[in-house]
Parts: sequence; structure tokens; C-alpha cells
Amino acid sequence: MFTVTISPRALEDLRWFRKAEQAAIVAAIKEQLAHQPDEATRNRKLLRPGHLTEWELRIKEARAFYDIDREASLVTLVAIGYKQRNKLFFRGEEYLP
Repeated sequence: MFTVTISPRALEDLRWFRKAEQAAIVAAIKEQLAHQPDEATRNRKLLRPGHLTEWELRIKEARAFYDIDREASLVTLVAIGYKQRNKLFFRGEEYLP
């Protein structure tokens, strides 16, 4: 079982969402990342090198970006944003890598 931690940036990102969305995001994170967070599924995917993090979790329009420390059994949420079409946004501003 993995321990899920949230970075200060991701916490601020989460606060940007409405309360109902926050609850859905937190519930999905707990459900999806506590067990086998490094297994690709329909909602979890390994990102190519050079991205914000190693992994992405899709929660409806929201996206949770996280890294995994397998030795420590630790998942760290780095950022939480949302997608509109092909554009990624954090706190209402488009993300441009």
C-alpha cells in the first residue's frame, strides 16, 4: 500500500476547484493511487520524459500529476489541473511547458 502526500502547490491547485469537485478529486486520488499507482490503466498513464511528472491520473476533466517513490511506497501529488479540449490549465491559466 502506498502513502499519498500532496505538495503545497497541488494543495493550492486543489483549492481552486469548487467544493464538490474537490471532494470528487480527493476520493479518486485515494481510490486510484493507494494501490498500484504505477500500473497504467484507462485513467492512469505514464508520461513521456520532460513532462511535469512521471504519471497522470484523469478524473473527468481534472488531471492529477504525481511521482512515485517505490522504495518508500510514497506517491507525491505535484499538481492538479484540468483540461479543456487539448489545453491544460492550472488555477485558470493555460499551462505552457
